[in-house]
Amino acid sequence: MACACSIASCATVLRVDFYQLSQSSLEEALPALAAKMLGSGARVLVVSADEAQLARVSAALWAVKDQFLAHAPAGGPHDARQPILLSHSLDAANGASFLALADGQWREGADAFERVFLLFDGSSIDDARATWRMLGEREGVEKNYWRQEGKGWVKAA
Repeated sequence: MACACSIASCATVLRVDFYQLSQSSLEEALPALAAKMLGSGARVLVVSADEAQLARVSAALWAVKDQFLAHAPAGGPHDARQPILLSHSLDAANGASFLALADGQWREGADAFERVFLLFDGSSIDDARATWRMLGEREGVEKNYWRQEGKGWVKAA
């Protein structure tokens, strides 16, 4: 987690970025976001309860033409070496500091990461709104809402 320090104290801040997928699919959006995450020097854990969705994400990461986004499904012998690890749980065997919740579902324990990316589409917008409200009741949480505009993202809240 990031540390927001003042002279008097140092409080830990969890940054949660909500990404509403309105113009592209998860498989189209996540590779670009993952590339930016890796570019910041972070390791990434991508979590979904849907194994088929993780398989589609894997295929999309391999399909990126201008950048190699090395990744693997969790449970392999080299999990610790993976810059991006795909999993159904929050066990960050690769030491990830960034968490991408690909299925749009908040999980208890997500606050152990420095930064969380909650990706959701129209089918899970109510869950995302409930998560936004729930996190708004917690101390030390910075929330950001990003909406798609053209091929990019615009911070809306």
